Amino acid sequence: MEARRLIAALRRGETLPPEEIRAFAQGLADGSVSDAQAGAFAMAVCLRGLGEAGRVALTTGMRDSGDRLAWDLPGPVLDKHSTGGVGDCVSLLLAPALAACGVHVPMISGRGLGHTGGTLDKLEAVPGLSTQADEAKLREITRDVGCAIVGATGRIAPADKRLYAVRDVTGTVDHVDLITASILSKKLAAGLDGLVLDVKVGSGAFMKSEDEARELAGALVATANGAGCATAAFLTDMDQPLAPALGNATEMAVIMELLGGDRRAAPRLHDLTVALGGRLMALAGGAEGEGEEKIAHAIASGAAMERFAKMLHGLGGPADMAENWQAHLPKAPVIREVTAREAGHLSAIDGEALGHAVVGLGGGRKVETDRIDPAVGLSEVARLGAKLSPGDLLARIHAATEAEAERAEAALRSAVTIGEAPQLNDLVRERVDP
Repeated sequence: MEARRLIAALRRGETLPPEEIRAFAQGLADGSVSDAQAGAFAMAVCLRGLGEAGRVALTTGMRDSGDRLAWDLPGPVLDKHSTGGVGDCVSLLLAPALAACGVHVPMISGRGLGHTGGTLDKLEAVPGLSTQADEAKLREITRDVGCAIVGATGRIAPADKRLYAVRDVTGTVDHVDLITASILSKKLAAGLDGLVLDVKVGSGAFMKSEDEARELAGALVATANGAGCATAAFLTDMDQPLAPALGNATEMAVIMELLGGDRRAAPRLHDLTVALGGRLMALAGGAEGEGEEKIAHAIASGAAMERFAKMLHGLGGPADMAENWQAHLPKAPVIREVTAREAGHLSAIDGEALGHAVVGLGGGRKVETDRIDPAVGLSEVARLGAKLSPGDLLARIHAATEAEAERAEAALRSAVTIGEAPQLNDLVRERVDP
């Protein structure tokens, strides 16, 4: 592989040999490809695309650029990935529910990005917990508990880390081929038997249109299956927060309530988790309906709570989270109720604006070095379509100061519309099967 020739051929629209694309990925990892060449490659992909075979080659090349995990466990190794939304804490509910059903889930997750929260940040709202685990710790917890949610080490898909950094500064982030390879290279390096993808669409998602979401879902499913991992996807609704909370401790509280058996705490979050879990178990050879029943039972019975609490303790959290989580999750000093000023239905929610309001409270990062305040956020967010009277609760703001609560209230009021009853979308808008 000669990088200059490969980039020139790609720029001309030629079909690249898969082995050369894989070699280019290895060059990203070992430094033989320069930053200038990486940027030129990313721009050429944005202009010309790679095609399905090329997308598979880039994905597998980046997957193979670092460590790949292999497992010898008495059950399937499965995972899910979400493209990001607000109030989306499915991973925290699904992983322990799957573990309680005999599945093993080595989930390599990320931190908050833009207006969306990060799974690792939510977990680290638990005092003492650290998601920075080495491979030995990941293997230990996955074997003993059935699930481990941790951050990626520098040895997982280093080619992706290198290319993403270049894409971030060259305006080449948002091409479906590059997004697909970036997402899947890290997931597939975990040695999965099956993967389900939750592709969000709507006001709180990165992708606002179904056409965009459908294109990405199709690329992800085709590429992952082409790389040898049984994969399916759902297009799911993000025109309102999935859970009635945004933030780190606030979303963790909802998870603990659900794991305690109270589906009413977040019915949409519960139902999507059950659907994703059933689809995953079908990919592993089971019946989808039976899988859904098992996931729902694991949550309702407390079996998933037991697994989750063990995982939290294994990552450094308190030993009594299952029984005493309210005492451990941090609480903001200022809690402000925001109520409706007029009668009507909650007809629209700008989820992205709500996410940015939480970032403004300190619940997310504006720059990479920002420190997160785990206690701040929103809770009891009214559901889309709710019939409201003056004085009815729109949300509770959890803030560090009165001034920050004031700014968050203004942002919240700007993000919601009260008027006619809206037409509600199905929670699962569409399925994409292999």
